[in-house]
Parts: sequence; structure tokens; C-alpha cells
Amino acid sequence: MGAGRSLEAEFTLLGDVPAGEWRLIADGIIIFPVDVRFEIIWRQAAGADVPIAMWDQHFDPRPQGFDAQAYEVSAQGPAIDQQPGDQLIFRYTGTNATQPMAYIPNGDGELAMGRIPYIVLP
Repeated sequence: MGAGRSLEAEFTLLGDVPAGEWRLIADGIIIFPVDVRFEIIWRQAAGADVPIAMWDQHFDPRPQGFDAQAYEVSAQGPAIDQQPGDQLIFRYTGTNATQPMAYIPNGDGELAMGRIPYIVLP
């Protein structure tokens, strides 16, 4: 994804989530130099988006090949008092690359020498 472009993955919340440490694993394939913003958001059914955690990271492509680059971070986040229809959103946004596919989440897991992205809740 290039500058200003973002992609989201949604998950319908099935219950409350306590406050605590949120961990993100977002290994990716880097094609061009890129700055990426990663966000975890609580999207309330009533329409509000509540930020849970956010990280910014610069990536450079590997000198050779297209193996995944590891990326793992954590942050403290607030509790979620889940209501019917609420969602947990994982959003990633390219903030400076001009190429549309500068960062690609590693969907191949170990085949690309990395992990498939996931979130660990508190």
C-alpha cells in the first residue's frame, strides 16, 4: 500500500476485553522503502472509533529476495465494554511510499520465513 492508502481487517467482538497489554505481530514483505502506521481500533456499533493502540515503523526492502521481515510490538490499551455489533479493527496505512504494494502482510507464514499477522489481546 502506498502513501495515504489504508487497509482494514474487521472482527466482530464477542465479549468484553480487559485493559492491558495488546501485542501485534505484523510480519510483512517489503517491496519498496515505506513508513507504515499500524492501528488497533474499537469500532463501536453506535458509530465511534476508539483508538486502542498505534505504532509507526519504517521498513526497507531486503537486499535480496522477498522473505518476510519480522515486526512485533506491544502497547497498553484501555478496556473494551463490548456492545452488540462492536468490532475490533486492525488498520495499516502507508504514510510515505508512492508504490501501491510497498508493504504486504505476510500471508504465507513460514513459507516466507515469517509469521502470519495476528493480534494478542490482554
